[in-house]
Amino acid sequence: MSGTPRVVNDVMTRKVVALRTGAAFKDIVRTMQEWGVSALPVLDDGGHVVGVVSEADLLLKEEYGEDVVGYYAQAQRSADVVKAGAVTAGELMTAPAVTVTPQATLGQAARLMACARVKRLPVVRHDGILQGIVSRSDLLKTFLRDDTDIAEEVRRDVVARLFGPHAESVRIRVRDGVVTLTGRVHETALVPIAARLARAVPGVVDVHCALTGPPRHPDLDPDLPDPRPTAPA
Repeated sequence: MSGTPRVVNDVMTRKVVALRTGAAFKDIVRTMQEWGVSALPVLDDGGHVVGVVSEADLLLKEEYGEDVVGYYAQAQRSADVVKAGAVTAGELMTAPAVTVTPQATLGQAARLMACARVKRLPVVRHDGILQGIVSRSDLLKTFLRDDTDIAEEVRRDVVARLFGPHAESVRIRVRDGVVTLTGRVHETALVPIAARLARAVPGVVDVHCALTGPPRHPDLDPDLPDPRPTAPA
């Protein structure tokens, strides 16, 4: 369906506040407060993303500014201690930045966030120029999709393509993003494929697949047992 969120470009925020490497500590804190964000991308003079400053980077100044921190603890985390003395974005930032392209799928972006343990990703062009920001909440927008839209796409892009002229025998029900497939199909080998493809449709929360094969005809399949009950002798 046209307009269905599929890639990062569909859901990302395009209006982005960013920092230059020379941005001062207090200006960074003030900007985060004003925009209600917990991390900001850092750009060089050419507009390329070179790093990210997060609240965690800023809090190192508080953590290592107290006398109670022992020498051994500081020695174990010397990089953090150095960063605690930083006063500009270029010194504070975590680099290189973990970024994603506008063409990345929502699943790819979600996996990247999970692996990097971050809540948002700068979105960059192939040349590293900032295009936007995508957050966890942006990725969840696809699950707000209407059940009717999901059912239409499952019918068109999964059932019709897999089962062709026999697609009308498949019944599709979607409730709160959960897809249920019932009915009989001629090619049972395609049933697990149908379930997998339906699960990949944007907005689908889960799939219950109860598709079965065609009814058996004892006269045409004499070697198979007849499941029908027989009358007592």
